Amino acid sequence: MRILFAGGGTAGHINPALAVAGYIREKNPNADILFVGNRGGMEETLVPKAGFKMELITISGFKRKISLDALKQNILTVKRIFSSSAEAKKILEKFKPDICVGTGGYVSGPVLRTAAKMGIPTIIHEQNAYPGVTNKMLSKSAKTVMLAVKGAEKYLDKNCNFVITGNPVRREIISADKQTARKKLGLDERPVILSFGGSLGARKINEGVAGLVARSGKDGKYQHIHGYGKYGHWFSDLVKEKGVDINECDNLDVREYIDNMADCMAAADLVISRAGAITLSEIQALGKPAILIPSPNVAENHQYHNAMALVNNKAAEIIEEKDLTEEFVINKADGLLQNPDRLREYSDNSHKMAITDANERIYSVIRKITGAI
Repeated sequence: MRILFAGGGTAGHINPALAVAGYIREKNPNADILFVGNRGGMEETLVPKAGFKMELITISGFKRKISLDALKQNILTVKRIFSSSAEAKKILEKFKPDICVGTGGYVSGPVLRTAAKMGIPTIIHEQNAYPGVTNKMLSKSAKTVMLAVKGAEKYLDKNCNFVITGNPVRREIISADKQTARKKLGLDERPVILSFGGSLGARKINEGVAGLVARSGKDGKYQHIHGYGKYGHWFSDLVKEKGVDINECDNLDVREYIDNMADCMAAADLVISRAGAITLSEIQALGKPAILIPSPNVAENHQYHNAMALVNNKAAEIIEEKDLTEEFVINKADGLLQNPDRLREYSDNSHKMAITDANERIYSVIRKITGAI
C-alpha cells in the first residue's frame, strides 16, 4: 500500500496526519508512506523528525486586505498555483500512490486536485466544525470526507460522501488518569485550573486569566497551572502588579510551555483555552469542562464554530474576545467550580462527544478505498 499525505502550515493540520501515518506504520509495516509539504512550513521540520519521507512544493494563500503588498502577494500566489500543480504532478508520477490523504492547509490543494485529475483516489480529513476553504473545494472530488465534528457536513457540497471519524488523539491523553496525574504533579484535593494559549502564547488569554491567578495566589482556593507561551514572559510581572509573586505561591504553577499536557489536563477540574480542533478533542477525550476563548484571528472564524459545538452540547462555556475581562473569567470559573452538579454535567457531556478511535476509523476508510480490506 502506497499512501501520500498532503497537509501543513499549522500543527493542527500536520499532527493528525502524523498520528494516522504512525498508526498505519504500526498496523502495516510494509506500507510506503510519503508526505508532501510546503517549503518553509512547520511540516518541513516535524515530518522528518517523526521518521517519514517528505517532498516539498511551494504554495501560498491569497491576502484579503487591500494593499500594494497584498496585491503583489496575490499575483505571486496565482503563479504558484500553476507551478505547485506541476511540482505535485512530478511527485505523484514518481511515487505512484494508491491513495492521497489531505489534512488541510494550502499545500493539500494542488496535490489533491492534481491527484484527482490523474485518477488517483483522494480523501480529506477536516479537523474543525467549520471546514476550511481548501477542504470545501476538495470535497467535490474526494471519495470520502472524514469529519471530526458532526454537523460540519452542512457546509460541504451536498453530494459529497462523508463519515465521522473524529480527530486523532494522542495515546498518552487517552490513558491519562486524574489521581495518578495529581500525585505526579504534587497537587492536593483543591480544584485545579489549567489555562494556556498555545506554544507562542495568547496575549488576550494571559491578560484574561491574570486576575484569577492573582486571586488564587492570595486566597489559595484553587490550584492553577498556566502556560503563558513564548511571547508571554511579561505575565509574571502582570500578576505581581496585582499583589502576588507567583514564586512564593505553592498552589501556582506558571511556566512558558506545558510540556506534560497529558498529566496537566488529566489533573484539571477546569480547562481555560483557545478552541483549536486538536485541543478540543483532547478535552473531550478526558471529559474536561472548559471555558473556551476562540481566537478571532483564524480562517472563517473556525474556532468559534469549534467552541459552539461544545457549548451547544452543554459541555463548555464560551467567552468571545470582545467580551473578555478578568471579572468575566473569574465569574465563569467560580460558576463552574462552585457548582459540582453543573461541573459533572459538563464533564459527562464533554466525554460523550469524544471519539477516541479516530486513527482506526481513518485507517479503515483508507483500506476500504484502496481495496486492502
